[in-house]
Amino acid sequence: MCDFNNLTDEEKLHYHNILTTVSTNYGGLNFFLQLIEALRDASPHPLTSRHQDFLFDLGDVKWGKTIFNDKVLLIKKLRKEKTENGNLLKDKEGKEYKNTINLIKTLSPITFSVRPALRDNGEGFDFKAFDNVDDKTIRLNPIFEALFFCSVDTVKKILNYK
Repeated sequence: MCDFNNLTDEEKLHYHNILTTVSTNYGGLNFFLQLIEALRDASPHPLTSRHQDFLFDLGDVKWGKTIFNDKVLLIKKLRKEKTENGNLLKDKEGKEYKNTINLIKTLSPITFSVRPALRDNGEGFDFKAFDNVDDKTIRLNPIFEALFFCSVDTVKKILNYK
């Protein structure tokens, strides 16, 4: 998803609709982009917070389990190596497959909750880290990828797509 220029028009529209919906639920495009910019500016990576949250003036992101840096590094690596259809699962042989399965088992039960600071701005939204297409196909959830990994410019392109 983060390689916006290589997506088909259908995929661009699909991701546009998803991100537009969640940005509306968060309080609007401006608040949503400010959240993403704050997540990018955070150091270390926000997912590694030992409190399982990211607090921000305009809202917060919370999840229910500590995520260690090795898992974040593995997600970054898998994003670069995913197959053409976005599948994170590779050949069943080798250590990479086992690491990927362990990552999926660790993060799959976690629900991420994004809420604006003021309830009047929106109801917020929840999402999971992965989309399970079938037993052999697991993809990163586009909301998860947009919030924690895509560049701000890419998210803007997706949101402004017509």
